[in-house]
Amino acid sequence: MWFDSWADLGRILAVGAAAYVTVVVVLRTSGKRTLAKLNAYDLVVTVALGSTLATILLSSDVSWADGAVALALLAGLQMLVAWVSVHWGGVRSVVTARPTLLFSEGRPLPEALREQRTTLDEVRQAVRAAGSGDLADIAAVVLETDGTLSVIPRSKIGDWSALERVAGAERGAAGDRAA
Repeated sequence: MWFDSWADLGRILAVGAAAYVTVVVVLRTSGKRTLAKLNAYDLVVTVALGSTLATILLSSDVSWADGAVALALLAGLQMLVAWVSVHWGGVRSVVTARPTLLFSEGRPLPEALREQRTTLDEVRQAVRAAGSGDLADIAAVVLETDGTLSVIPRSKIGDWSALERVAGAERGAAGDRAA
């Protein structure tokens, strides 16, 4: 239980070093998206990469070559899904959530908050983090696809064009916004 053999430790050191280099190469090859803020699909791929690396390190039943192929497969599939979602919008809606307007023109949108399981206190925290102390000064707070909250002050909202394709922000100009 505490110690099996020097050969096992040697295998972990040798295969672990090779697997580490492989992960770095795969992540660098797969691009920035693999390391960016995570949406649900990216998180699944990241967890799978970590699990695969752990299996390569600790299971003598898995060779380095098998593990390297598995890592490359996961990164390749992630790149393929990213490419397809960029080129075919319908796939994007399956892979990533749509951003959602939670707060508009100084007022919370209770239904959106409830649907997204977000509290007004979390919105207030995001507003404070953005450097504002007055909710009335906020034009919009958006729950982004990666789970972050974007805060747009009234002084910077412009024509609301940045909120195109944001759920709940489909209505016309700022004056037509619902509470």
